[in-house]
Amino acid sequence: MRTDEFDFDLPESLVALEPARPRDAARLLHAPKDGPFEDRIFRELPTLLRPGDVLVRNVTHVIPAALTGVRPSRHPGAPPVTVQVNLMGSRGDARWVGFARPGKRLKQGDRVAFGEGLAAMIESKHEGGLVTLAFNVAGEDLDARIAAAGAPPLPPYIADRRPLRAEDVQDYQTVYADPSAGDQSVAAPTAGLHFTPAIFDALRGQGVGVIDLSLAVGAGTFLPVKSESLADHVMHEEVYTIPSASAEAINAARARGGRVIAVGTTALRALESAPRDVSGAVRPVREATRLFITPGFRFAVTDGLITNFHLPRSTLFMLVCAFAGHERMRAAYAHAVAQRYRFYSYGDGSLLWRSP
Repeated sequence: MRTDEFDFDLPESLVALEPARPRDAARLLHAPKDGPFEDRIFRELPTLLRPGDVLVRNVTHVIPAALTGVRPSRHPGAPPVTVQVNLMGSRGDARWVGFARPGKRLKQGDRVAFGEGLAAMIESKHEGGLVTLAFNVAGEDLDARIAAAGAPPLPPYIADRRPLRAEDVQDYQTVYADPSAGDQSVAAPTAGLHFTPAIFDALRGQGVGVIDLSLAVGAGTFLPVKSESLADHVMHEEVYTIPSASAEAINAARARGGRVIAVGTTALRALESAPRDVSGAVRPVREATRLFITPGFRFAVTDGLITNFHLPRSTLFMLVCAFAGHERMRAAYAHAVAQRYRFYSYGDGSLLWRSP
């Protein structure tokens, strides 16, 4: 398929720069398999599910991966250069890959000081502003200094349009994020940002289960597909973990006829990447996935998907088209634009069902 088949017009005014308050006051577009779309409020989600269903959520914790540093001047009298780095992925105890701006002002071997005792050498440069950084500390000490020096890694379509706010520290983290889960992220699983403890209480009270897994969301989740053909796109790698208890709970729900609803595209990719035995049962796993879901993909585990509204030409819009039907999703997004739903990370949500 061609990438331009997943393009659509989106007014800039619909890009959300801050979340709904409270979280569950966001709007929710319910898109049944057929029939009219339903305009709801997110806190109404429990009324759209039934006893025996299970929600599968990504409990990854977002680290403060946005760093601001200084590269010393190379010439006497010249000012130092301010450097913005968004960490993308760890490459060992002391090395990270990240997007650096202004990339043209950086050379291999440059030292950047970030404050809080944190500094890094530009070990190598890559295409698109990507660099490999070798930090001056490693392991848990490095994690602690990044936590002290960093800020929430807001996506560029927010960070480039307004300054960071104190509220972003909490707003850009799900209420159920678990730092001990092991798979920490440099971007939020944004479908989960709408949930509150009260919603989970309501779900459990009506017999809907809640199951946890983790997938370390990478900054590549924001990148549009630049190739003309989907076949030429290389998906970014992400590590995910499905514990034994979670796999057992998913399989038990499916065996008794319950529906499996993924909270976000990250949870869905983990579910559909997971190894299965000959009966189709999900097996516990910890591994990396590059799964690129496009129309024609055969879903094996997931019945429903809660997700925000995504970028044109993005892998995430391609995923929802594969899941709920290409024409159905084009119609849903046209409805969302007409009804002025708010798009992207801080935007509104949708509940989609797998097309036959």
